[in-house]
Amino acid sequence: MADLTRDDVAHLAGLARIDLSDAELDRMVGELGVILESVATVQQAPIEGVEPMSHPMPIVNVTRPDVVRPSLAPEDALAGAPQAEQQRFSVPRILDED
Repeated sequence: MADLTRDDVAHLAGLARIDLSDAELDRMVGELGVILESVATVQQAPIEGVEPMSHPMPIVNVTRPDVVRPSLAPEDALAGAPQAEQQRFSVPRILDED
């Protein structure tokens, strides 16, 4: 793998629209180099016959089935409301219409 240069880091920072100081550019050369080496190491893992997955353990959806069932009547839902208007909760206005 080719070595990462300060110009490479400056180019990447420009693409990401990140303004880095000279000291930060110098530091990022080493840090990005370590990251790239780590990625290269992971890419060498033997993956023949391994199926792609999103999680290392099987995950089962734990939501309940979507079943239609009766709900509260509007009168029952609004029974404890301080104010109701046209079968809706009535609350104080907090925004102007501007």
